[in-house]
Amino acid sequence: MTAERDGDGGVGEAGGERPVRWGVLATGGIAARFAGDVGSLPGAEVVAVASRGEASAKAFADRFDIPRAYGDWAGLVADPEVDVVYVATPHSAHRAAAGLALEAGKAVLCEKAFTLNSREARELVALARERDLFLMEAMWMYCSPVVRRTAELIADGAIGEVRTIQADFGLQGPFGPEHRLRDPALGGGALLDLGVYPVSFAQLILGEPDRVQADALLSPEGVDLNTGMLLGWESGATALLSCSVTAATPSTATVTGTAGRIELPSGFFAPDSFVLRRDGHDPEQHTVESPLEGMQHEAAEVMRCLRAGETQSPLVPLEACRGVLRSLHAVGDRVGVRYPVDEPS
Repeated sequence: MTAERDGDGGVGEAGGERPVRWGVLATGGIAARFAGDVGSLPGAEVVAVASRGEASAKAFADRFDIPRAYGDWAGLVADPEVDVVYVATPHSAHRAAAGLALEAGKAVLCEKAFTLNSREARELVALARERDLFLMEAMWMYCSPVVRRTAELIADGAIGEVRTIQADFGLQGPFGPEHRLRDPALGGGALLDLGVYPVSFAQLILGEPDRVQADALLSPEGVDLNTGMLLGWESGATALLSCSVTAATPSTATVTGTAGRIELPSGFFAPDSFVLRRDGHDPEQHTVESPLEGMQHEAAEVMRCLRAGETQSPLVPLEACRGVLRSLHAVGDRVGVRYPVDEPS
């Protein structure tokens, strides 16, 4: 086994500076995970939370020992003690919530999928640039030391020229008609919740594809329940990807090149190791040591950027996020999934 040390392991430490103060906008499951992880991150403080209901905001604040709770978004973004807002609403509210925070002069970390379409993403990026503010999609996979090391090895030619990528992410379900994953108005379906991971992984390795093909099983409401995607590049490389809210798939990823392959285990979007296989060599299992875990990696990257005065992260570039959205939108077009806000972008 090969062990390596993540060079950015200390970016979350205050280093004599005051803590970076976080506001959490929304109180669902992903917000709870974030608050728990960031609450124990050196150099970070979660100081406020907001929901559309005062009771849920107060319950969340009590659960995570957060000093201030707001029953509306406006209160949070106006809080002078908040340095950066983490947006954890359903996809359909990302544009409004992140936009409100940027308008108020706050840096923003916005959950994935970044927005419902590329047009909304373009608007947020333009707003952030106009205000000279930091903006990042919460694609924690891109901040994972293991995924970063995987991408570095591939870029350095460790497996030769990339020929195929395979990745999947599926949940068993079932999700009833009342669930947000079945509601087109909330950006429901497998594609934006789960498909964003394999597509983002493929595009981390190969960039935006030149061709997109797809097929899907749709729900009566018109969202995708089970989707297969085939992406193609002019180099001849292909990516076979899938997402599902009807079946628990292995959720693994493999990148195969002309001289070997790299295999990421179940939960490839937040792995603790990977295996490098090359002809004529024994399999090599790699780990990357880091003092951080879970969603701390993305939060630490945001904090590093804020302290350095950067308005976007080199690990999660805004144009790369827009490219992923263009691919997701192309898949949606091909399988017949449209969200109420969609228009040509």
